[in-house]
Amino acid sequence: MEQLLPVINKLQDVFTLAGAEPIDLPQIVVVGSQSSGKSSVLEHIVGRDFLPRGSGIVTRRPLILQLSTNKLDSKEWGEFLHKPNVRFADFSEIREEIKRETDRAAGSNKGVNNTPINLKISSPHVLNLTLVDLPGMTRVPVGDQPSNIEDIIRKMIKGYIAKPNSIILALTAANTDLSNSDALQLASEVDPEGKRTLGVLTKLDIMDRGTSAIDVLYNRAIPLALGYVGVVNRSQEDIMRDKPISEALKTEALFFENHPNYSAIASRCGTPFLAQRLNEILLNHIKDVLPSLKTKIAQKIAETDAELSTYGDVGLLDSKSSQGALLLRIITAFSDDFKNTIDGKSPAVMNKTEISGGARINYIFTDMYTPVLREIDPLQGLTVDEIRTALRNATGPHIGIFVPESCFEQLVRAQISRLEDPSIRCLDLVYEELLKLVSSVESRIPELQRFQILRENLIEAVTDLLRGMRNPARQMILNMIALHLAYINTSHSDFIGSKTFSLPQQQPPQASAINSTTPPTSTKGNANTQRTISPPVKIARRDSDEVEGLRMVPSTIKITTSATEKENNDTELIKTLLESYFNTVRKNINDTVPKAIMHFLVNTAKENMHNELVNRLYHAEKFSELLEEQHGIVEKRKACKAMLDALQKAQKIVNQVRGM
Repeated sequence: MEQLLPVINKLQDVFTLAGAEPIDLPQIVVVGSQSSGKSSVLEHIVGRDFLPRGSGIVTRRPLILQLSTNKLDSKEWGEFLHKPNVRFADFSEIREEIKRETDRAAGSNKGVNNTPINLKISSPHVLNLTLVDLPGMTRVPVGDQPSNIEDIIRKMIKGYIAKPNSIILALTAANTDLSNSDALQLASEVDPEGKRTLGVLTKLDIMDRGTSAIDVLYNRAIPLALGYVGVVNRSQEDIMRDKPISEALKTEALFFENHPNYSAIASRCGTPFLAQRLNEILLNHIKDVLPSLKTKIAQKIAETDAELSTYGDVGLLDSKSSQGALLLRIITAFSDDFKNTIDGKSPAVMNKTEISGGARINYIFTDMYTPVLREIDPLQGLTVDEIRTALRNATGPHIGIFVPESCFEQLVRAQISRLEDPSIRCLDLVYEELLKLVSSVESRIPELQRFQILRENLIEAVTDLLRGMRNPARQMILNMIALHLAYINTSHSDFIGSKTFSLPQQQPPQASAINSTTPPTSTKGNANTQRTISPPVKIARRDSDEVEGLRMVPSTIKITTSATEKENNDTELIKTLLESYFNTVRKNINDTVPKAIMHFLVNTAKENMHNELVNRLYHAEKFSELLEEQHGIVEKRKACKAMLDALQKAQKIVNQVRGM
């Protein structure tokens, strides 16, 4: 199993160079507060002084520490990933390089940065381990640290320990209250059951006299699946006196062997046991996750390769002919997808949860336009008095015997005009739906996301085309309404007025009723008949405006009297005729308006889309401008290509492991 850890180390190096870690790799993450003794524990595990020291926050960037056992070479050396093939035999130089690299990315005044430093240490005195040292938890900002430094560091730490393949090494000083441990608190947030958390108690030698951490070490206080290990580090005085770590490890061993509370578990305490335990946990963990790791890398390669293809092949832009071929292919792809989406043949419209594509246009016709027309009342806006007024106006100075046709035509034209607004609105809704469809189609053409100028010009050309198609469709709808207004076809087979239609018969007035007085009679040719001639009547003129009780004619005359029986009959007849004829016209408009919209707008746009785009865009002098890539696309392609290369290298690395 010892061959497994170098595999993971190689994977970490590959992904660090690529600038990202797309796969959750097995690793041990060291977490603790500033005063928990993280640096001392790591140096004891390595057996050398190599970490920066000082007041306040010292670890300001993640440090990925890869320990490699080399039993064949007694030399110890370190190598940084950012300085390949440069081996540091002097560990004080390693410390200085960590400082320089930290200052380079995080500044020299206590700033923090999430970019890791990768350090490999080869030594015959270490076990194969990979540890990630993170900045210690702090609450008070110093130097250039922002006011929310605590939140920043917590977020950085959780970014590492939240990964399911991370083993959490939670360090807590034994002379503090374990329930207030920053490390255990953070670990519990991402690993509430403690299945992948190993607790470490430091500074056991400086606990108050009479106190003991034996319950914690026996895993009884705050239980963790991996338990706890106690260690004793060098004191600050030991560090100031340059006490060798080898001597400190001997002192640590004597402390546990001679301590009355810890002597029984001395073999399970101390830095050597901690290193051995970590090695065992990590190797077993790697063995468990390696099969799924291979699968994830393969999946990630497929995803990254698909993403890279969306950024296009830069080789297609080398010549005018290749540029022209690419542009024509993009235009054809857009036109075909536009047509297929309307016709319901595009895979994008195979949606089981909502209506999409051309079906939305049909929804406008059948579920929006038709119900609105159906709800229009043929008599809406007409009162009985208005109908009576129209009847009287249509008869002029006479009292009509029959219902005047001009009255019916005047009233029905006003009602037919009300069909115009919803019909034009139906056209506008379809036009807006086509614009949405254009946006949907262009988002599915990868090249249009790659060439922003081409995308803008294409959308402009398509919008102009649709706008040009909308105008004839609008004029056609207006003309259809105008046709119905121009000629009222009362002989239409669906119109009730074209059939035998009877109303309550009106009795003709009797002769006696008409001649209320007997006019003077004369008999021609009868000598005995005398003709009486009345003398002319003299009317005396008066200066007053009123003559025998007659007032002036009002400037506006409205009906104020009750309707006669004849007026009631005529009004009902007009209503019946209006309803019948309006329904006839409405049925015709409901049928022809969608046809006009489909013919003049939708179908014409489909048929002319490709030719219009070619005429507008396919010009050799415009190729370079239209196919100019965005800077962001170039950078994304470069990063994606680097990630794909890293994943392919990672796949080769994990495939080298056999029989696990």
